[in-house]
Amino acid sequence: MNLLERAVSPTPTFFQKLRNIGLVLAAISAAIVSAPVAIPAIITTIAGYLAVAGTVLSGVSQITTTQD
Repeated sequence: MNLLERAVSPTPTFFQKLRNIGLVLAAISAAIVSAPVAIPAIITTIAGYLAVAGTVLSGVSQITTTQD
């Protein structure tokens, strides 16, 4: 099974929830980084790490499938 087949095959319920959590983390971090107000550097740094974590979590969860 190649990567494309894994991406379009059904995802287990647990990993669907993890994927959605990752997407929410990425969206929150994008909102923080692109905020038009002055935000302390530590918060933008943490938001950058959350973006990476959310993206990886969503990507790995999406390609997880059940084995028949």
